[in-house]
Amino acid sequence: MTNVADIEKQALREARRIKHRSWLTSYLMVLPAMAFLIAFVLYPTAAMLIMSLYYGNAKNPFKSWRGLQNYNMRADFWVALRNTAAYTGMALVLVMILSILFAQWMYKARKLNNVAQTLFFTPHLVAGVSAGFIWSWLMSSQPYGLFNTVLQPIYQILNVPSIRWLDSSDTAMFSIVLMNTWKSVGYYCLIIMSAMKSIPTEIYESARLDGSSSIKTFFKITIPMISPQLFFLLITITTGSFKVFDSVRIMTNGGPGDATRVLSMYIYDYAFQRNNTLGYACAAGIIMMLIMVAVTVFDFAFVEKKVHYQ
Repeated sequence: MTNVADIEKQALREARRIKHRSWLTSYLMVLPAMAFLIAFVLYPTAAMLIMSLYYGNAKNPFKSWRGLQNYNMRADFWVALRNTAAYTGMALVLVMILSILFAQWMYKARKLNNVAQTLFFTPHLVAGVSAGFIWSWLMSSQPYGLFNTVLQPIYQILNVPSIRWLDSSDTAMFSIVLMNTWKSVGYYCLIIMSAMKSIPTEIYESARLDGSSSIKTFFKITIPMISPQLFFLLITITTGSFKVFDSVRIMTNGGPGDATRVLSMYIYDYAFQRNNTLGYACAAGIIMMLIMVAVTVFDFAFVEKKVHYQ
């Protein structure tokens, strides 16, 4: 009996040892990701929250205590928030529609489509700063601006002035959206196209046998079946649009006036371009983060209900 009890205890200790070793291995595997998350997400967020309660600058961020006074946003904050919302709305609609259309066009396996996939994805590999400089030249109102040079005969036929792409408050924001759409639509297009190719062909064959038209098949079968990928695009495009900075900085620098001054540029301006407003910039950053969290929660609470998971 004693030997049996000793064997059971030894087996129990060995099982615990294996379990603890498994736990240790699991924690060691996620340790780099956790360290990265703490160092580059949690710590900066906590530091920004603390600095938002003070009056100071980059050299002396804790110059004097202000409490919640920094959260009393100035009038230009709401202008930047409105511009950010306008940019996000235009970018979301344009990128989603074009990605779906191009993915549907490149769905069939053809040599032309293989070349088109490469051409569509290439702009995604271009650095944002480089893309901003390129499109600034393309949209320039100067004689060397390529778009207006090519379109000049049309302007003359229609007897209309040339478009001031980046110099007019009516077109500057859309010009930036157009550039970022060109840069990102290929990436999202490939995601949607991959989702389309994962749809079983038997479903389309059944729809054809039932006499379903191509348009009805697209909206009743294709769109619901790729809705998880569309929901992913909705989240990533929305959060990415709220953080847009480099293209705005290069192409318009927030102008003309404040027509393209978005929240990220607004925060940068108050944090590094003005004196003793770092705390106010941090407060604006916290509010921007809360808005992004609220939008994401709304998407998961209401929009995700429309997602069809297989």
